[in-house]
Order: sequence, then structure tokens, then C-alpha cells
Amino acid sequence: MENVIVVDHPILKHSLTILRDKNTATDTFHRHSAMVSQIIILEAIKSIEPDIIKVETPLEITDGFKLRESIVFVPVLRAGLALLEAAKNFLPFSSVGFIGLERDEQTAKAREYYKKFPKDIAEKIVIVLDPMLATGGSMLDTVNAVKLAGAKDIRAVCVVAAPEGIQRLQENHPTIKIFTGDVDSHLNEQKYIVPGLGDFGDRYFGT
Repeated sequence: MENVIVVDHPILKHSLTILRDKNTATDTFHRHSAMVSQIIILEAIKSIEPDIIKVETPLEITDGFKLRESIVFVPVLRAGLALLEAAKNFLPFSSVGFIGLERDEQTAKAREYYKKFPKDIAEKIVIVLDPMLATGGSMLDTVNAVKLAGAKDIRAVCVVAAPEGIQRLQENHPTIKIFTGDVDSHLNEQKYIVPGLGDFGDRYFGT
């Protein structure tokens, strides 16, 4: 699948297996979510060019690097907050935009209930955070919203993705890169990812 990057890292594979386990407790799920999220996000921002700066070591002045403050994270509420927490731990200078989407369990369609983006979003790299790319509806609505706000460089980050969600996003936005920990088999009749890991938000927040 073009523009789909399945991040290959042994720690990610280990932590994702723990996330999949239905017996994993909330605190353990929380910890391994952070590990998986950070590894995927690091891959998503790998192409960002740092600025060259001078730094004074205890011995001399030498060249160093400073990451540009050019990132906006947009978590899809509620579950996207799990990835945001992990992102802000090592990229605290990044801006954050919010869009609230709630899935109707009967129709599997998302309803928008909140939206606020930074004013300079058009000048930034926008990374949309949504742990589960299932039907693709929430991700598609979010991408449409940030594009309407002026965003040009948009990247999608998810923990696991279903082929159906990937196809839907790519049909509408074929140039957007999707970074994920794994591409699973399919969606079941309830539109949950199989084998998946259940409801990410419920498991992360203990609800």
C-alpha cells in the first residue's frame, strides 16, 4: 500500500502485543501505549530538517542541531489524547489543535462536537493522532477539517489500522502518509478492527 508506513521496531512489536492482550491492566496499557506512540511519532517526524546552531561544550564551541518548532499535533478526541500525552513528553514545544468526534455505535459515523486549531496551522507540519484507523471516518473528517483550516503537510499516526480505513483515507487524500504500528486483517460487523485490541479509549482511560 502506497504511503502506508508500518513502523518496524522490536520494542513497538513487544508493546503492541501487550496492548492487544485482553488481560492487560489499565496502568500497563497506559505505559505501553506511550512507548508505541512515541516510536511511531518519531518515524513520522524523521524527515524534519533541524536548524544548525552553535553550542558551547565544556571544551569548545561546535556545531549542533535544533529541531524546528514546526509541529502541530491534532488528536481525535477522546482516544487521540493518549497519543498526545506521549508526544508532548518529548516534543513539549509543539502546538496542539483539537477536534472532537464521537462515533455513533449504530451507524459507525462520527459527529463533530468541538474544533479549535492554531492560527498558524498552514505553516506547520500537522500530525493527526488517532489510535485506531478503523472505518477511516474520524480520520477523514479530521484531515478535511485541518485542510480547510489551511494545513498543507498532513501526516496520520495510528497504533493499528484496518485496510478499509486506509483505503478510504487514500481515496480521498492519496498523498497523505499513514504511519502505523500494524495493518490488521479487517473490520467486523460492528466496525471494530480484527484482531485489533478492543476499544482503545475505554482501555486507556479505564472506562
